[in-house]
Amino acid sequence: MTERASFVLNREDIPAAQSIMLKLATLGYSERLVGNRLGLKDLTDLQWRASPVYRSERLSNRDPLALAIDLFLLQGSLPGNELGQLFSQSECETFRRCGLLEVDDTGRTRARASLFPAGTRLIFSDHAWPALPHPGYPTAPHDHVMSVGRDSRNLLNCVPRRKFSSALDLCTGSGIHALLATRHTQHVLAVDINPRAAQCTRFNTQISGAANLEVVVGDLFDPIGNGRFDLITANPPFVPSPLNNLTFRDGGPSGEDVQKRIVAGLPHHLAPGGIAQIVTELGERDREPLTHRLREWLNGAPMDIYMLRLGEHSALKYAIGHSKGDDYQDVLDSTLEWSRNLQSQGYVRMVSLLISFQWSDVRCGSPWSRIDQSPPPHRTAGAEIDAAFLSERSTRIGGWPDILHRSSLRLAGPIALLDAHVAGRDLRAKTTATLLGQALTIKHQLDHVEREILNQVEEKGHIPAIDLLKIFHERAVHLPSVLEATRTLLRYNLVRIDGCEVSAQ
Repeated sequence: MTERASFVLNREDIPAAQSIMLKLATLGYSERLVGNRLGLKDLTDLQWRASPVYRSERLSNRDPLALAIDLFLLQGSLPGNELGQLFSQSECETFRRCGLLEVDDTGRTRARASLFPAGTRLIFSDHAWPALPHPGYPTAPHDHVMSVGRDSRNLLNCVPRRKFSSALDLCTGSGIHALLATRHTQHVLAVDINPRAAQCTRFNTQISGAANLEVVVGDLFDPIGNGRFDLITANPPFVPSPLNNLTFRDGGPSGEDVQKRIVAGLPHHLAPGGIAQIVTELGERDREPLTHRLREWLNGAPMDIYMLRLGEHSALKYAIGHSKGDDYQDVLDSTLEWSRNLQSQGYVRMVSLLISFQWSDVRCGSPWSRIDQSPPPHRTAGAEIDAAFLSERSTRIGGWPDILHRSSLRLAGPIALLDAHVAGRDLRAKTTATLLGQALTIKHQLDHVEREILNQVEEKGHIPAIDLLKIFHERAVHLPSVLEATRTLLRYNLVRIDGCEVSAQ
Protein backbone atom coordinates (compact mmCIF):
# COMPACT_ATOMS: atom_id res chain seq x y z
CA MET A 1 0.00 0.00 0.00
CA THR A 2 1.39 3.39 -1.02
CA GLU A 3 1.41 6.13 1.58
CA ARG A 4 -0.72 9.11 0.63
CA ALA A 5 0.77 12.47 -0.21
CA SER A 6 1.48 14.73 2.75
CA PHE A 7 0.76 17.92 0.75
CA VAL A 8 3.45 19.80 2.66
CA LEU A 9 5.54 22.44 0.91
CA ASN A 10 8.34 24.04 2.88
CA ARG A 11 8.93 27.70 2.23
CA GLU A 12 12.44 27.10 0.91
CA ASP A 13 11.11 24.57 -1.65
CA ILE A 14 8.41 26.83 -3.11
CA PRO A 15 10.52 28.36 -5.93
CA ALA A 16 11.86 24.97 -7.02
CA ALA A 17 8.41 23.36 -6.87
CA GLN A 18 6.89 26.18 -8.91
CA SER A 19 9.67 25.76 -11.45
CA ILE A 20 8.85 22.06 -11.79
CA MET A 21 5.19 22.90 -12.38
CA LEU A 22 6.18 25.34 -15.11
CA LYS A 23 8.34 22.62 -16.66
CA LEU A 24 5.40 20.19 -16.72
CA ALA A 25 3.18 22.81 -18.34
CA THR A 26 5.87 23.51 -20.94
CA LEU A 27 6.02 19.80 -21.76
CA GLY A 28 2.36 20.00 -22.75
CA TYR A 29 0.72 18.73 -19.56
CA SER A 30 -2.60 20.42 -20.37
CA GLU A 31 -6.18 19.26 -20.91
CA ARG A 32 -5.97 19.45 -24.69
CA LEU A 33 -2.54 17.91 -25.22
CA VAL A 34 -2.92 15.17 -22.61
CA GLY A 35 -6.34 14.30 -24.04
CA ASN A 36 -4.92 14.21 -27.56
CA ARG A 37 -2.03 12.01 -26.45
CA LEU A 38 -4.42 9.50 -24.86
CA GLY A 39 -6.84 9.64 -27.79
CA LEU A 40 -9.62 11.15 -25.67
CA LYS A 41 -12.11 13.80 -26.71
CA ASP A 42 -12.30 14.86 -23.08
CA LEU A 43 -10.36 13.83 -19.97
CA THR A 44 -13.63 12.81 -18.32
CA ASP A 45 -13.52 9.82 -20.69
CA LEU A 46 -10.40 8.47 -18.95
CA GLN A 47 -10.96 4.86 -17.77
CA TRP A 48 -8.68 3.00 -15.36
CA ARG A 49 -9.42 -0.32 -17.06
CA ALA A 50 -7.89 1.11 -20.22
CA SER A 51 -4.61 2.18 -18.57
CA PRO A 52 -2.57 -0.72 -20.03
CA VAL A 53 -3.99 0.11 -23.47
CA TYR A 54 -3.05 3.77 -23.05
CA ARG A 55 0.49 2.74 -22.14
CA SER A 56 0.97 0.27 -24.98
CA GLU A 57 -0.82 2.18 -27.73
CA ARG A 58 -0.64 5.87 -26.83
CA LEU A 59 2.42 6.19 -24.60
CA SER A 60 4.78 3.70 -26.23
CA ASN A 61 6.98 6.62 -27.30
CA ARG A 62 8.39 7.31 -23.86
CA ASP A 63 9.03 11.02 -24.24
CA PRO A 64 8.80 13.32 -21.18
CA LEU A 65 5.08 14.06 -21.70
CA ALA A 66 4.28 10.34 -21.89
CA LEU A 67 6.26 9.73 -18.69
CA ALA A 68 4.48 12.54 -16.84
CA ILE A 69 1.06 11.22 -17.92
CA ASP A 70 1.95 7.69 -16.83
CA LEU A 71 3.33 8.80 -13.47
CA PHE A 72 0.81 11.45 -12.43
CA LEU A 73 -2.41 10.57 -14.27
CA LEU A 74 -2.40 6.79 -14.85
CA GLN A 75 -0.94 5.97 -11.41
CA GLY A 76 1.98 4.18 -13.05
CA SER A 77 5.58 3.79 -11.95
CA LEU A 78 8.83 4.74 -13.65
CA PRO A 79 12.23 3.01 -13.54
CA GLY A 80 15.23 5.14 -12.72
CA ASN A 81 16.28 5.77 -16.31
CA GLU A 82 12.80 7.05 -17.30
CA LEU A 83 12.52 9.19 -14.17
CA GLY A 84 15.84 10.77 -15.15
CA GLN A 85 14.38 11.75 -18.52
CA LEU A 86 11.54 13.57 -16.75
CA PHE A 87 13.18 15.17 -13.72
CA SER A 88 16.68 16.08 -12.61
CA GLN A 89 17.98 14.68 -9.34
CA SER A 90 17.29 17.95 -7.52
CA GLU A 91 13.76 18.08 -8.91
CA CYS A 92 13.10 14.57 -7.70
CA GLU A 93 14.38 15.48 -4.24
CA THR A 94 12.10 18.54 -4.16
CA PHE A 95 9.01 16.49 -4.98
CA ARG A 96 10.03 13.81 -2.46
CA ARG A 97 10.25 16.45 0.28
CA CYS A 98 6.81 17.65 -0.80
CA GLY A 99 5.49 14.13 -0.27
CA LEU A 100 4.65 13.66 -3.95
CA LEU A 101 7.08 10.88 -4.94
CA GLU A 102 8.28 7.66 -3.38
CA VAL A 103 10.54 4.79 -4.45
CA ASP A 104 9.18 1.26 -4.00
CA ASP A 105 11.10 -1.91 -3.10
CA THR A 106 11.94 -2.58 -6.76
CA GLY A 107 13.51 0.86 -7.26
CA ARG A 108 10.62 2.21 -9.31
CA THR A 109 9.23 5.65 -8.51
CA ARG A 110 5.53 6.23 -7.93
CA ALA A 111 3.51 9.38 -7.38
CA ARG A 112 1.72 9.66 -4.06
CA ALA A 113 -0.84 12.05 -5.60
CA SER A 114 -2.41 12.54 -8.99
CA LEU A 115 -1.93 15.71 -11.05
CA PHE A 116 -4.84 16.89 -13.18
CA PRO A 117 -4.76 19.55 -15.87
CA ALA A 118 -7.90 21.63 -15.32
CA GLY A 119 -8.58 24.81 -17.23
CA THR A 120 -5.57 27.05 -16.75
CA ARG A 121 -4.32 25.20 -13.66
CA LEU A 122 -2.55 21.98 -12.70
CA ILE A 123 -4.20 20.46 -9.61
CA PHE A 124 -2.89 17.82 -7.21
CA SER A 125 -5.29 15.57 -5.32
CA ASP A 126 -5.45 12.07 -3.92
CA HIS A 127 -5.47 9.36 -6.56
CA ALA A 128 -8.58 8.95 -8.69
CA TRP A 129 -8.45 5.15 -8.34
CA PRO A 130 -7.46 4.37 -4.73
CA ALA A 131 -8.38 0.68 -5.01
CA LEU A 132 -5.80 -0.09 -7.71
CA PRO A 133 -2.64 -1.90 -6.58
CA HIS A 134 -1.09 1.55 -6.40
CA PRO A 135 -2.04 2.99 -3.90
CA GLY A 136 -3.89 -0.21 -2.93
CA TYR A 137 -6.67 0.87 -0.53
CA PRO A 138 -9.56 -1.65 -0.25
CA THR A 139 -11.79 1.36 0.34
CA ALA A 140 -10.88 5.01 0.06
CA PRO A 141 -10.01 6.65 3.39
CA HIS A 142 -12.81 8.75 4.88
CA ASP A 143 -10.80 11.94 4.39
CA HIS A 144 -9.84 11.17 0.79
CA VAL A 145 -9.43 14.34 -1.31
CA MET A 146 -11.60 14.03 -4.40
CA SER A 147 -9.87 13.89 -7.76
CA VAL A 148 -10.78 16.13 -10.69
CA GLY A 149 -13.60 14.18 -12.32
CA ARG A 150 -16.63 14.79 -14.49
CA ASP A 151 -18.50 16.90 -11.93
CA SER A 152 -15.49 19.14 -11.34
CA ARG A 153 -15.08 19.71 -15.07
CA ASN A 154 -18.79 20.40 -15.55
CA LEU A 155 -18.59 23.15 -12.96
CA LEU A 156 -15.31 24.65 -14.15
CA ASN A 157 -16.71 24.87 -17.68
CA CYS A 158 -19.91 26.61 -16.55
CA VAL A 159 -18.53 29.33 -14.26
CA PRO A 160 -18.64 32.79 -15.89
CA ARG A 161 -15.01 33.87 -16.15
CA ARG A 162 -15.75 37.57 -15.72
CA LYS A 163 -14.29 39.91 -13.13
CA PHE A 164 -15.50 39.44 -9.55
CA SER A 165 -14.52 41.23 -6.38
CA SER A 166 -14.95 38.20 -4.10
CA ALA A 167 -15.54 34.47 -4.47
CA LEU A 168 -16.38 31.66 -2.07
CA ASP A 169 -15.75 28.01 -2.90
CA LEU A 170 -17.52 25.58 -0.57
CA CYS A 171 -16.54 21.91 -0.22
CA THR A 172 -13.37 22.98 -1.97
CA GLY A 173 -11.62 19.59 -1.96
CA SER A 174 -8.40 20.03 -3.93
CA GLY A 175 -9.22 23.73 -4.38
CA ILE A 176 -9.72 23.44 -8.14
CA HIS A 177 -12.59 25.94 -8.39
CA ALA A 178 -11.06 28.36 -5.91
CA LEU A 179 -7.78 28.35 -7.82
CA LEU A 180 -9.48 28.91 -11.17
CA ALA A 181 -11.38 31.82 -9.63
CA THR A 182 -8.14 33.51 -8.58
CA ARG A 183 -7.51 34.34 -12.25
CA HIS A 184 -10.49 36.71 -12.42
CA THR A 185 -11.37 37.50 -8.78
CA GLN A 186 -9.71 39.91 -6.36
CA HIS A 187 -10.08 37.70 -3.27
CA VAL A 188 -11.09 34.04 -3.02
CA LEU A 189 -12.02 32.08 0.10
CA ALA A 190 -11.98 28.26 0.04
CA VAL A 191 -13.75 26.26 2.77
CA ASP A 192 -13.80 22.54 3.52
CA ILE A 193 -14.75 20.59 6.62
CA ASN A 194 -12.04 18.02 5.82
CA PRO A 195 -8.65 19.24 7.17
CA ARG A 196 -6.82 17.07 4.64
CA ALA A 197 -8.71 18.74 1.79
CA ALA A 198 -7.84 22.16 3.17
CA GLN A 199 -4.19 21.09 3.37
CA CYS A 200 -4.30 19.95 -0.25
CA THR A 201 -5.81 23.27 -1.33
CA ARG A 202 -3.11 25.22 0.53
CA PHE A 203 -0.49 23.07 -1.19
CA ASN A 204 -2.00 23.72 -4.63
CA THR A 205 -2.19 27.41 -3.81
CA GLN A 206 1.48 27.60 -2.87
CA ILE A 207 2.71 25.55 -5.81
CA SER A 208 0.61 27.60 -8.25
CA GLY A 209 1.84 30.94 -6.96
CA ALA A 210 -1.68 32.28 -6.36
CA ALA A 211 -1.53 35.08 -3.77
CA ASN A 212 -5.23 35.98 -3.46
CA LEU A 213 -6.60 32.71 -2.06
CA GLU A 214 -7.38 32.06 1.60
CA VAL A 215 -8.13 28.54 2.85
CA VAL A 216 -10.05 27.72 6.05
CA VAL A 217 -11.33 24.55 7.69
CA GLY A 218 -14.98 24.77 8.59
CA ASP A 219 -18.55 23.68 8.02
CA LEU A 220 -19.91 25.50 4.95
CA PHE A 221 -20.79 29.12 5.80
CA ASP A 222 -19.81 28.91 9.50
CA PRO A 223 -16.31 30.45 9.10
CA ILE A 224 -17.47 33.51 7.12
CA GLY A 225 -19.94 35.19 9.46
CA ASN A 226 -22.12 37.63 7.57
CA GLY A 227 -19.83 37.86 4.54
CA ARG A 228 -21.31 38.15 1.06
CA PHE A 229 -19.65 37.10 -2.19
CA ASP A 230 -20.07 37.90 -5.87
CA LEU A 231 -19.36 34.31 -6.89
CA ILE A 232 -20.22 31.20 -4.87
CA THR A 233 -19.31 27.75 -6.18
CA ALA A 234 -19.82 24.32 -4.66
CA ASN A 235 -19.29 20.69 -5.59
CA PRO A 236 -20.82 19.21 -2.44
CA PRO A 237 -21.24 15.61 -1.27
CA PHE A 238 -24.46 14.63 -3.07
CA VAL A 239 -24.59 10.86 -3.38
CA PRO A 240 -27.65 9.35 -1.63
CA SER A 241 -25.66 6.75 0.24
CA PRO A 242 -26.71 4.15 2.81
CA LEU A 243 -23.09 4.02 4.05
CA ASN A 244 -21.75 7.52 4.79
CA ASN A 245 -18.11 6.45 4.58
CA LEU A 246 -16.67 9.09 2.23
CA THR A 247 -16.67 12.74 3.29
CA PHE A 248 -16.40 14.13 -0.24
CA ARG A 249 -19.08 11.83 -1.71
CA ASP A 250 -21.85 10.87 0.67
CA GLY A 251 -24.71 13.30 1.29
CA GLY A 252 -26.76 11.15 3.67
CA PRO A 253 -29.51 8.71 2.66
CA SER A 254 -31.24 11.42 0.59
CA GLY A 255 -28.02 12.89 -0.81
CA GLU A 256 -29.29 16.30 0.32
CA ASP A 257 -27.82 16.71 3.81
CA VAL A 258 -25.13 19.14 2.66
CA GLN A 259 -26.48 20.66 -0.53
CA LYS A 260 -29.79 21.79 0.96
CA ARG A 261 -27.85 23.69 3.64
CA ILE A 262 -25.79 25.37 0.90
CA VAL A 263 -28.92 26.47 -0.98
CA ALA A 264 -30.53 27.65 2.26
CA GLY A 265 -27.46 29.80 2.97
CA LEU A 266 -27.32 31.52 -0.42
CA PRO A 267 -29.78 34.32 0.46
CA HIS A 268 -27.54 35.26 3.38
CA HIS A 269 -24.23 35.19 1.51
CA LEU A 270 -24.75 35.94 -2.20
CA ALA A 271 -24.08 39.60 -2.97
CA PRO A 272 -26.45 41.62 -5.18
CA GLY A 273 -25.52 41.08 -8.82
CA GLY A 274 -23.67 37.88 -7.95
CA ILE A 275 -24.09 34.29 -9.09
CA ALA A 276 -24.00 31.01 -7.17
CA GLN A 277 -23.42 27.69 -8.93
CA ILE A 278 -23.68 24.14 -7.64
CA VAL A 279 -22.77 20.99 -9.54
CA THR A 280 -24.69 18.10 -8.08
CA GLU A 281 -27.01 15.15 -8.49
CA LEU A 282 -30.58 15.11 -7.25
CA GLY A 283 -32.92 12.19 -6.90
CA GLU A 284 -36.04 12.77 -8.97
CA ARG A 285 -39.50 11.59 -7.97
CA ASP A 286 -42.40 11.25 -10.35
CA ARG A 287 -44.65 14.31 -10.54
CA GLU A 288 -42.33 16.44 -8.38
CA PRO A 289 -40.39 19.17 -10.21
CA LEU A 290 -36.87 19.48 -8.84
CA THR A 291 -37.21 23.27 -8.72
CA HIS A 292 -39.94 22.91 -6.07
CA ARG A 293 -37.37 21.35 -3.75
CA LEU A 294 -34.94 24.20 -4.40
CA ARG A 295 -37.64 26.78 -3.68
CA GLU A 296 -38.33 25.09 -0.34
CA TRP A 297 -34.64 25.24 0.56
CA LEU A 298 -34.49 28.94 -0.41
CA ASN A 299 -37.37 29.52 2.02
CA GLY A 300 -39.04 32.16 -0.13
CA ALA A 301 -35.93 34.16 -1.03
CA PRO A 302 -36.50 35.98 -4.35
CA MET A 303 -33.93 34.22 -6.49
CA ASP A 304 -34.01 33.15 -10.13
CA ILE A 305 -32.94 29.56 -10.83
CA TYR A 306 -31.38 28.26 -14.03
CA MET A 307 -31.03 24.49 -14.03
CA LEU A 308 -29.07 22.51 -16.62
CA ARG A 309 -29.83 18.81 -16.82
CA LEU A 310 -26.55 17.24 -17.94
CA GLY A 311 -27.50 13.56 -17.71
CA GLU A 312 -29.53 11.02 -15.80
CA HIS A 313 -29.58 7.37 -14.68
CA SER A 314 -32.39 5.15 -13.53
CA ALA A 315 -32.36 4.42 -9.81
CA LEU A 316 -31.43 0.79 -10.48
CA LYS A 317 -28.54 1.66 -12.78
CA TYR A 318 -27.30 4.14 -10.18
CA ALA A 319 -27.44 1.48 -7.44
CA ILE A 320 -25.52 -0.99 -9.61
CA GLY A 321 -22.87 1.63 -10.35
CA HIS A 322 -22.20 2.21 -6.65
CA SER A 323 -22.32 -1.40 -5.43
CA LYS A 324 -19.09 -2.88 -4.07
CA GLY A 325 -17.98 -6.22 -2.68
CA ASP A 326 -15.18 -8.72 -2.31
CA ASP A 327 -17.14 -11.50 -4.01
CA TYR A 328 -20.22 -12.02 -6.15
CA GLN A 329 -22.67 -12.27 -3.26
CA ASP A 330 -21.25 -9.16 -1.58
CA VAL A 331 -21.80 -7.18 -4.78
CA LEU A 332 -25.40 -8.40 -5.04
CA ASP A 333 -26.08 -7.53 -1.40
CA SER A 334 -24.54 -4.10 -1.90
CA THR A 335 -26.70 -3.46 -4.97
CA LEU A 336 -29.81 -4.34 -2.97
CA GLU A 337 -28.75 -2.05 -0.12
CA TRP A 338 -28.24 0.90 -2.45
CA SER A 339 -31.45 0.18 -4.36
CA ARG A 340 -33.55 -0.02 -1.20
CA ASN A 341 -32.12 3.30 0.00
CA LEU A 342 -33.11 5.02 -3.26
CA GLN A 343 -36.56 3.43 -3.10
CA SER A 344 -37.01 4.66 0.48
CA GLN A 345 -36.46 8.20 -0.80
CA GLY A 346 -38.95 7.72 -3.63
CA TYR A 347 -36.29 8.32 -6.29
CA VAL A 348 -36.97 6.86 -9.73
CA ARG A 349 -33.88 8.41 -11.34
CA MET A 350 -30.78 10.38 -10.46
CA VAL A 351 -30.17 13.57 -12.44
CA SER A 352 -26.79 15.26 -12.97
CA LEU A 353 -27.25 19.01 -12.69
CA LEU A 354 -25.55 22.38 -12.88
CA ILE A 355 -27.72 24.82 -10.94
CA SER A 356 -27.18 28.59 -11.07
CA PHE A 357 -28.82 31.15 -8.77
CA GLN A 358 -29.07 34.92 -9.04
CA TRP A 359 -31.12 37.48 -7.18
CA SER A 360 -34.35 38.30 -9.00
CA ASP A 361 -34.85 41.64 -10.73
CA VAL A 362 -38.04 43.23 -9.39
CA ARG A 363 -38.65 44.80 -12.81
CA CYS A 364 -39.11 41.32 -14.26
CA GLY A 365 -41.91 40.11 -12.01
CA SER A 366 -41.86 37.06 -9.76
CA PRO A 367 -38.74 34.89 -9.38
CA TRP A 368 -38.53 32.41 -12.24
CA SER A 369 -37.10 28.95 -12.78
CA ARG A 370 -35.83 27.65 -16.09
CA ILE A 371 -34.72 24.14 -16.98
CA ASP A 372 -32.67 23.27 -20.06
CA GLN A 373 -31.06 20.02 -21.12
CA SER A 374 -27.61 19.69 -22.65
CA PRO A 375 -24.77 17.20 -22.83
CA PRO A 376 -21.91 18.23 -20.51
CA PRO A 377 -19.92 21.08 -22.07
CA HIS A 378 -16.35 20.39 -23.17
CA ARG A 379 -15.32 24.04 -23.19
CA THR A 380 -16.20 27.20 -21.30
CA ALA A 381 -19.93 27.92 -21.18
CA GLY A 382 -20.03 30.61 -18.50
CA ALA A 383 -20.97 33.37 -20.95
CA GLU A 384 -23.88 31.23 -22.14
CA ILE A 385 -25.10 30.86 -18.54
CA ASP A 386 -25.00 34.64 -18.18
CA ALA A 387 -26.83 35.00 -21.51
CA ALA A 388 -29.61 32.69 -20.32
CA PHE A 389 -30.27 34.90 -17.29
CA LEU A 390 -30.18 38.02 -19.44
CA SER A 391 -32.53 36.63 -22.09
CA GLU A 392 -35.06 35.56 -19.47
CA ARG A 393 -35.06 39.01 -17.92
CA SER A 394 -35.13 40.78 -21.26
CA THR A 395 -38.44 39.11 -22.08
CA ARG A 396 -39.97 39.48 -18.62
CA ILE A 397 -39.29 43.16 -18.04
CA GLY A 398 -42.40 45.28 -18.03
CA GLY A 399 -43.23 46.84 -21.40
CA TRP A 400 -40.95 44.60 -23.47
CA PRO A 401 -43.63 44.16 -26.22
CA ASP A 402 -43.56 47.94 -26.72
CA ILE A 403 -39.76 47.79 -27.04
CA LEU A 404 -40.16 44.97 -29.54
CA HIS A 405 -42.46 47.10 -31.72
CA ARG A 406 -39.69 49.70 -32.02
CA SER A 407 -36.93 47.17 -32.75
CA SER A 408 -35.58 44.90 -35.45
CA LEU A 409 -35.09 41.19 -35.26
CA ARG A 410 -32.22 39.05 -36.56
CA LEU A 411 -30.81 35.56 -36.15
CA ALA A 412 -28.47 35.11 -33.21
CA GLY A 413 -26.16 32.95 -35.33
CA PRO A 414 -26.19 29.83 -37.48
CA ILE A 415 -29.05 27.56 -36.46
CA ALA A 416 -29.43 23.84 -37.13
CA LEU A 417 -33.03 22.87 -37.97
CA LEU A 418 -34.00 19.21 -37.82
CA ASP A 419 -37.43 18.20 -39.18
CA ALA A 420 -39.00 14.97 -37.93
CA HIS A 421 -41.77 13.31 -39.97
CA VAL A 422 -43.74 10.18 -39.25
CA ALA A 423 -43.85 8.12 -42.44
CA GLY A 424 -47.37 7.25 -43.55
CA ARG A 425 -49.02 9.71 -41.17
CA ASP A 426 -50.54 13.04 -42.10
CA LEU A 427 -48.97 14.95 -39.22
CA ARG A 428 -47.26 18.31 -39.12
CA ALA A 429 -43.49 17.93 -39.08
CA LYS A 430 -41.80 18.68 -35.77
CA THR A 431 -38.76 20.91 -36.03
CA THR A 432 -35.95 21.11 -33.49
CA ALA A 433 -33.70 24.19 -33.48
CA THR A 434 -30.19 24.38 -32.03
CA LEU A 435 -27.92 27.42 -32.04
CA LEU A 436 -24.59 26.25 -33.40
CA GLY A 437 -21.14 27.18 -32.14
CA GLN A 438 -22.15 27.00 -28.47
CA ALA A 439 -20.55 25.03 -25.65
CA LEU A 440 -24.05 24.03 -24.49
CA THR A 441 -26.09 22.04 -26.99
CA ILE A 442 -29.63 23.08 -26.10
CA LYS A 443 -32.38 21.88 -28.41
CA HIS A 444 -35.74 23.61 -28.67
CA GLN A 445 -38.75 22.14 -30.41
CA LEU A 446 -40.39 24.87 -32.47
CA ASP A 447 -44.10 25.41 -32.89
CA HIS A 448 -45.33 26.51 -36.33
CA VAL A 449 -45.31 30.23 -35.43
CA GLU A 450 -41.75 30.09 -34.13
CA ARG A 451 -40.65 28.22 -37.26
CA GLU A 452 -42.23 30.81 -39.52
CA ILE A 453 -40.60 33.67 -37.61
CA LEU A 454 -37.21 32.04 -38.17
CA ASN A 455 -38.05 31.58 -41.85
CA GLN A 456 -38.92 35.26 -42.22
CA VAL A 457 -35.82 36.45 -40.39
CA GLU A 458 -33.57 34.10 -42.34
CA GLU A 459 -35.04 35.25 -45.64
CA LYS A 460 -34.73 38.97 -44.94
CA GLY A 461 -31.64 38.84 -42.70
CA HIS A 462 -32.79 41.78 -40.59
CA ILE A 463 -36.48 42.58 -40.27
CA PRO A 464 -38.24 45.36 -38.33
CA ALA A 465 -40.54 43.74 -35.79
CA ILE A 466 -43.46 45.89 -36.91
CA ASP A 467 -43.15 44.40 -40.43
CA LEU A 468 -43.05 40.90 -39.00
CA LEU A 469 -46.19 41.56 -36.99
CA LYS A 470 -47.97 42.83 -40.13
CA ILE A 471 -47.09 39.62 -41.96
CA PHE A 472 -48.68 37.50 -39.26
CA HIS A 473 -51.67 39.85 -38.99
CA GLU A 474 -52.34 39.31 -42.69
CA ARG A 475 -52.22 35.54 -42.01
CA ALA A 476 -54.79 35.91 -39.20
CA VAL A 477 -52.29 34.85 -36.53
CA HIS A 478 -53.25 36.51 -33.26
CA LEU A 479 -50.80 39.04 -31.83
CA PRO A 480 -50.39 37.26 -28.43
CA SER A 481 -49.30 34.10 -30.25
CA VAL A 482 -46.69 36.02 -32.23
CA LEU A 483 -45.41 37.82 -29.14
CA GLU A 484 -45.14 34.58 -27.17
CA ALA A 485 -43.35 32.85 -30.04
CA THR A 486 -40.88 35.75 -30.34
CA ARG A 487 -40.35 35.70 -26.59
CA THR A 488 -39.53 31.98 -26.69
CA LEU A 489 -37.04 32.44 -29.53
CA LEU A 490 -35.39 35.24 -27.55
CA ARG A 491 -35.25 33.11 -24.41
CA TYR A 492 -33.39 30.40 -26.28
CA ASN A 493 -31.08 32.96 -27.90
CA LEU A 494 -32.16 31.86 -31.38
CA VAL A 495 -32.96 35.45 -32.36
CA ARG A 496 -31.88 38.83 -31.10
CA ILE A 497 -33.57 42.20 -31.17
CA ASP A 498 -32.01 45.63 -31.06
CA GLY A 499 -33.22 47.81 -28.21
CA CYS A 500 -34.32 45.14 -25.74
CA GLU A 501 -31.64 45.20 -23.09
CA VAL A 502 -31.85 44.78 -19.33
CA SER A 503 -28.90 44.69 -16.96
CA ALA A 504 -27.96 41.54 -15.04
CA GLN A 505 -29.57 43.05 -11.96
